[in-house]
Amino acid sequence: MSRKNFGAKPVMYPQPVLIIATYDENGVPNAMNAAWGITTDYKEITISLGEHKTTDNLAVRKAFTVSMATEDQVIPCDYVGIESGRKEPGKFAKAGFHATKSEFVDAPLIDELPMALECRVKSFEDGILVGEIVNVSADESVLTDGKVDPKKLKPITFDPINNTYIGLGEVVGEAFKDGNKIK
Repeated sequence: MSRKNFGAKPVMYPQPVLIIATYDENGVPNAMNAAWGITTDYKEITISLGEHKTTDNLAVRKAFTVSMATEDQVIPCDYVGIESGRKEPGKFAKAGFHATKSEFVDAPLIDELPMALECRVKSFEDGILVGEIVNVSADESVLTDGKVDPKKLKPITFDPINNTYIGLGEVVGEAFKDGNKIK
C-alpha cells in the first residue's frame, strides 16, 4: 500500500453539512453553513465557528437549530455558507428559506430542510459552540415507520479535499450486530 500525505487538514468522512439557524435581536431569521460539527454526548452537539452574524445572534437569543443539508437544497445550503449575514441581512429569504419558530427553543426551523436539532447554547468559547439538544424534529415526509429514513432525508456530506457535496450511499452493514460475527 502506498500513501500520499496531505499535511494537517480537517479531513474526515463523512463530514456533515449543518445549517445553523438563529433569530437576531429583531426576530429576523439567519442561517449559515457549517461543516465542523459533531454530536459530543447523548444530548449535545459541538460546532467550530468563527465570528459570524450567527454568533452575534447566539449571544442575544441563546438558542439555535441545526438542520441537515439535503440533496434537494444544495444550492441554498451552499449560498448561506458563502454569503455573510452581516453583509446581506436578507440572505435567509434570498436563499428561498422560510422559518417556523421552534416550539422548544428561541430559534427558527427551516421549512425547506426536513430534519433539525433544536438546541440551547451551553457555551461558546474560543470559537467552539456547545449546544444542548432539546428536541429533534423531522417532517413526516422523511419518515418510514415513524423513524427518520436517510433515503428520504437525503442528507449530504462535505468532501473537504475536493470541495464537493456528496449524497449518502447504500446501507453496508448493521451497527451493534455485524461485529458479533467475529466474536
